[in-house]
Amino acid sequence: MEFVEDYFHWMELLKSLSYILLAIIVFSIGKLTYQMIHKKIQVNYELVEKDNLAFSFTYTGYFAGLLIVIGAAIVGESLSWIEDLIAIGYYSVLGMLLLNISVWIVNRFITDAFDIKKEIITDENVGTGVIEGSAYIATGLILFGAITGESGGGYIHGTITAIGYWFIGMIIMMITSRLYAKFIGYDIHAEIEKDNVAAGVAMAGAMVAISIVVMNALLGDFENWVTTLVEIGVEVVLGLLMLPVMRVIADKILLPGQRLTDEIAHQEKPNVGAALIEAFAYIGSAVLITWAL
Repeated sequence: MEFVEDYFHWMELLKSLSYILLAIIVFSIGKLTYQMIHKKIQVNYELVEKDNLAFSFTYTGYFAGLLIVIGAAIVGESLSWIEDLIAIGYYSVLGMLLLNISVWIVNRFITDAFDIKKEIITDENVGTGVIEGSAYIATGLILFGAITGESGGGYIHGTITAIGYWFIGMIIMMITSRLYAKFIGYDIHAEIEKDNVAAGVAMAGAMVAISIVVMNALLGDFENWVTTLVEIGVEVVLGLLMLPVMRVIADKILLPGQRLTDEIAHQEKPNVGAALIEAFAYIGSAVLITWAL
C-alpha cells in the first residue's frame, strides 16, 4: 500500500515538473515572439546600455501578462497527462497571440493620442512605460478569465468561447479607459506627454482594476451567451461605478485634506506617491468586488 502511495506521489510530481518545463518552453517562445514583433527594438541595448526604465516597465509587464496566460492554461480542468500537456501548450500559444493583439488594440484605441514607441524608446517616458506594462498585465488577466472560462466540447468550441470572452473583455476595457479619461479632471494624454509618471501610475491602476473585475466575471463555467453577458454586465457596471467612488474615498480617507487631481496633475512636481494610493484604491476595490460576488 505504501509503495502504491509513493508511486502515485512521484507520478504527480513528475506531471507537475512536466507542466513547469512546458511553461518554460512557452515562455521562451513568448520572448522570441516579442522580439519578432518588435524587430526595431534592441532589448539588451535598451535594458543594459541605456538603462531605459520606461522600456523595463513595458518588457516586465509583457512577461507578467504572458505568465498569467500560461497560468490560465495550467489551472484549467485536468484530463489525462498527455491531454493536459497538449491543452496547456495549445491555450498558452493562443493566449500569447491574443496578448500581443490586445496590446496593439490598446495602443490603437486607448493610448492612440501619442506614439508609444517614440515615448518609450526615444523619450524614455516612464509614465508611458508604466501604462504599456500595465496594459499587458490587464489583458493577461482578461485572458486568464477567458481561457479558464472557456466551454467544453473540444478545442473548436473552447477556442470560440475563449476568443469571444477575450473580445468582450477588450471592448469593456476600451470603454472603461475612455470613461476614466473623462472623469479624472485632467488631460491624461497631455500629462503623459509631459513625462508625468504619476498620471501613468494612476491610469495603470485603473486598467488593472477593471481587468480584475472582468476576469472574475469570465471565470465561471460557460452556460450560454445570454447568461454570460448578463453576469458580465452586472459586474462591469459595479466596476464602472467603483472607479469614481473609490477615487472619492481615496481623497477623503487615504489622502485626507488633499485632492488627488491636484497632487497628480496640478503642481510642478507630480506626486507619484499619491498616484500609487489612487492605483491601490482602484485595485483594492476591484479585489473586494471579486470577493463579495
